[in-house]
Amino acid sequence: MTKLNVKDKPHLVRDTNSGAILNINASAYEKSKRIRIDAEKQRDELRGAVREINNIKCEMHEMKQLLIKLIEK
Repeated sequence: MTKLNVKDKPHLVRDTNSGAILNINASAYEKSKRIRIDAEKQRDELRGAVREINNIKCEMHEMKQLLIKLIEK
């Protein structure tokens, strides 16, 4: 694989076989990977919180219905 430097972009090279532009800055790649993993964790936590809130809402609705039945008796 032959690589050519991209003008004014020292962290990028072009693969002459495929024409692809490659980022050779390993620390930037690792940082990007960490950011993506952290964002995924946050989304998972948010989904969990939403599920828990919805469960609490359902339970409150059930409790309300039970109280209404008790009052009616």
